[in-house]
Amino acid sequence: MLGERIRKLRKQKKMTLETLAGTELTKGMLSLIENNKANPSMESLSYIAGQLDVELSDLLEEISTQELAELLEEAEIIYNTQTEKDEDKYKKLVELIEPHVNHFSQGYQVARLLELYSYSLAYQKNPEWQDVSDKAAQMFDQLNITANRTAIGLFRAKRKFNDHEYTKALDIFLTERKSIESNHPYIDPITRLDLDYHEAILYFAVGDSESATNVMENALQFSKEKRIFYLIDDLYRLAACQGMMTKDENKREYYTKKLQQYGEFADHIHSIMFCKVLDFMALISEKREYKKALEEIDHLFTKQMEAYEPWLYLGKGRVYYYLGRYEEALQFLNKVVVPPLHHPFDLSIFFVLDSYKALSYLELGDRKKALRFAETAVKNFEPLVETPFKAFSLKTYAKIKNEL
Repeated sequence: MLGERIRKLRKQKKMTLETLAGTELTKGMLSLIENNKANPSMESLSYIAGQLDVELSDLLEEISTQELAELLEEAEIIYNTQTEKDEDKYKKLVELIEPHVNHFSQGYQVARLLELYSYSLAYQKNPEWQDVSDKAAQMFDQLNITANRTAIGLFRAKRKFNDHEYTKALDIFLTERKSIESNHPYIDPITRLDLDYHEAILYFAVGDSESATNVMENALQFSKEKRIFYLIDDLYRLAACQGMMTKDENKREYYTKKLQQYGEFADHIHSIMFCKVLDFMALISEKREYKKALEEIDHLFTKQMEAYEPWLYLGKGRVYYYLGRYEEALQFLNKVVVPPLHHPFDLSIFFVLDSYKALSYLELGDRKKALRFAETAVKNFEPLVETPFKAFSLKTYAKIKNEL
């Protein structure tokens, strides 16, 4: 209430009743106002606001600008410092923001709080998240704040993408991008690269390689023209993966080299490591240099790159299969814990795991397990676009059925 807001602001500014009352009010009258036992005139309110060095609107609003700033600061700390795995993250955000929602008016702080609130409701599977998201998006459109408006659009598309509903995700993204571009005449370079990168990802996800390649290459060219390195490593990684999936060895090698150069320039260990992963995968799938691949993988294991263990175990299991060491192949294939991935390219790399298990069991004479794992691989690949890994799983399944 009004009196409580005045008292809170007075105490925050370490002012006594006498100091705030000054020459225009009595201490007794101010005490009555703070206790909501007297209604001040607009003239008195203007005087109190001047004494407190705040806008009159801060007293009249149910939540002041300062209170909004404090609320947003606390919300940003929770949102940016706690990981997605922290189950209490979104619960804390809802508990923090929800009591104030009905008192919100306008402005960036309100729009950002509603944005974070909508994300939290969506995570909790509360259907009201869409209405809150629409309100936040409309505010950002009115304020002409493109980056936050784009973040909301990407979030909406990613929800379907993470559910592996790739066509729906692309449709939502294209609708959102059209709306953003129509409401925001100027889109800053960073935001444009964000849009281009995610558009390329989604086109690849639905199997439209031509559109994806055009968007991706335009983004790379734009990045060079503007001398911006934002997302350049992700774009190089995407281009290298596309070269691998289309069996375009020259393209894969070119963009892997570009990614390596970027990693060395930026001292970015994950870019360098990803190049190593692509290199040993090429040694297995393209060059069939299994012993060399094994040496590369063992060398990477010595660096204790725990985050890449699933790729290394899978690579080692595939190598041992091709070397005819089937029990050792299964030993490493069974160690693979598939990371939480969503893009068909990433999923394809790991879904082939069951095909290699099937082939290893077949060689060891366990046809029942061989068929079960071959069927699992085919089932996992079913909703995904065509890749060499998907073709391999179908070929494996056909081979095992023929054996049986």
